[in-house]
Amino acid sequence: MADDTQLSLFGDEPAAPEPTPAPAGPDPAARALELRGILDHAAYQYYALDKPEMTDAEFDRLLQELLAIEAAHPELVTPDSYTQRVGGYVSEAFEPVTHASRMYSMDDAMNLDELDEWLARTDEALGASAASPVAYTCELKIDGLGVALTYRDGLLVRAATRGDGTTGENVTDNVRTIGDVPRTLTQAGLARITPEGRASVEVRGEVYMPKHSFVRLNEDADAAGRDPFANPRNAAAGSLRQKDPRVTAHRDLETFIYSVADAAPLSVTTQWAFLHWLGECGFHVNDHAARCTSAAEVHDFCARALEHRADLDYDIDGVVVKVDSFAQQEALGFTARAPRWAIAFKFPPEEKRTVLREIRVQVGRTGVLTPVAEFDPVPVAGSVIARATLHNIDEVRRKDVRVGDTILVHKAGDVIPEVVGPVLEGDMAAAHEARPLWDMPERCPSCGSPVVREEGEVAFRCVSIDCPAQAVERLIHWASRKAMDIDGLGDELVGRMVEQGVLTDVADFYDKLDEETLANLWTGRTNVAGERIVVGETIARKVMDQVRASRERGLSRVLFGLGIRHVGESVARQIAGHFGSLEKLVQATAEDIAAVEGVGPKIAASVVAFLSVPENVAVLERLRQARVSLEEAGAAQAGEQPLAGLTFVLTGTLETRTRDEAGAALRALGAKVSGSVSKKTSYVVAGPGAGSKLTKAESLGVPVLDEAALEQVLAGADPAQLA
Repeated sequence: MADDTQLSLFGDEPAAPEPTPAPAGPDPAARALELRGILDHAAYQYYALDKPEMTDAEFDRLLQELLAIEAAHPELVTPDSYTQRVGGYVSEAFEPVTHASRMYSMDDAMNLDELDEWLARTDEALGASAASPVAYTCELKIDGLGVALTYRDGLLVRAATRGDGTTGENVTDNVRTIGDVPRTLTQAGLARITPEGRASVEVRGEVYMPKHSFVRLNEDADAAGRDPFANPRNAAAGSLRQKDPRVTAHRDLETFIYSVADAAPLSVTTQWAFLHWLGECGFHVNDHAARCTSAAEVHDFCARALEHRADLDYDIDGVVVKVDSFAQQEALGFTARAPRWAIAFKFPPEEKRTVLREIRVQVGRTGVLTPVAEFDPVPVAGSVIARATLHNIDEVRRKDVRVGDTILVHKAGDVIPEVVGPVLEGDMAAAHEARPLWDMPERCPSCGSPVVREEGEVAFRCVSIDCPAQAVERLIHWASRKAMDIDGLGDELVGRMVEQGVLTDVADFYDKLDEETLANLWTGRTNVAGERIVVGETIARKVMDQVRASRERGLSRVLFGLGIRHVGESVARQIAGHFGSLEKLVQATAEDIAAVEGVGPKIAASVVAFLSVPENVAVLERLRQARVSLEEAGAAQAGEQPLAGLTFVLTGTLETRTRDEAGAALRALGAKVSGSVSKKTSYVVAGPGAGSKLTKAESLGVPVLDEAALEQVLAGADPAQLA
């Protein structure tokens, strides 16, 4: 198959619908940077954590905005932009695997008009005519987790997740527990592979969880007091990425296989014939596929798939339309992130009617008040929903929903519950107008403190640090992986500790919590005899070991964990690296802090404001007395930054320290650590499993260091002498 260097018959015209015009604004560079950050965070939540925070529709809207900005300002395009890469992440918990060829994303058609535009462009590019129409294969778009299966001489030797498209996660042991994945290919299938091709064939498809298995899994989770999975896709992803294959084996996963890394060794020339070959080999192939030779036939397939969507025992979110001929696919080639010869027609979300009973206000860790719609429970897209965020007062006004209304709800992207708006048919319109408008409360519903809305901001906030509603979210954030990394402290456990008065602020972890208290904490559940179930000594010991270890995380983790407004992970690292200790940071002026690279006046003012609140200072003093490190290990002082001006990129697996630890050590010596390779990169540090970043470094002539050389650099050696 062709790679992204293949000459395309489309020329420079993109296969995706034209991006919407870039919005007017004074600083497109700043907006592009902001959009990349938002998209990267949303993708990380979806792919790496299996906890989506953004709807597909909102993600697509922001992606189109970024495309428009980059189209108007080509100089703003960066290699790490989401417009230039395949979505996905590779967890360090698994061995990295380099795919035989890149696993691409798919461009989307959100309606039939966009689908028709793509079909017309493709027909024109391939010279279609009434006498010689282009054939297309239509397949259901399975909502699961992408996987690549490698067979050598017909034997399954490796299975990997899609990851970032180039590098995936080795999940071979887990995939071997899935019953419909053949350990060996059939003789009939092998007979249609060239002898030299049998040495390595990589097929691809989707791992999914049937709906009936998903229901049973969540019933078991509820009985055990665990949080349920949001949907079958998240359940499948979480099940496949277990460290213990025995857990995966009990999750009832299945697969559909539908593509190949390289079709050249096969004696098939079309996607339609390839699907039949997969069946001959013993793979599970979806029965609902069709070969079409006109837009009308494609429309009919999409309509039938949408009509019978609810009848299937697995989730689908659209139809994938592919040019059938492999030769024509190769001629069309790829964009930076997707094939030009395929498109995904996305289904509209399933909508249901229900009654809005109340709009409650939740208070987050930064004090933001969020209105949440609570309505009569209704089944939507595979699960029952009864609440959905309304985000802010402007959104409530825009949708004009009022308590008592009959409303339409759906799952945006088939994942996140969302209120569409009120139903205003017949008498319901008059009843709607008679109901009062909902408004944000003037005081915090949790602590009663006044609520403020700063100029230029959409959010209302409670500014009291003593607000109990904020306490749970602040404590969860403090224990999170990128903050103090206290493993075992999940949302439920922290909530129980706050509820039972064990914790009120982050210093309580160190000067109030102990193993005995934690071991006797009630989990909120009872056994069959009605007795309270407590945390227990084993879990308590493990958690307290993590708490004690977190004392040494350093100042940057503390600053990020405190949840200071506008201070994210990278900003906390910059500030900690510059000042070196909390003592010096407290003595600094707003101007001193704003002068740190990547900070600026707004963030500096927020830091100064936080450090000027007596209650916050008291918490910091308690942390110091509890021996929590308030210094940044190895932070370089002015004039002591031997790597200043150099940019490093880390790739592959490091054995001596994690990539996060290596990055922190490089930054402490003044270096910049980037996630992508460019001409401005000074050095790439490559460990085993290094993939596309190493390849790009070699093509650009960027010097490459191994892990041993990195350790020498951190010990004071000149990297130029080691490359």
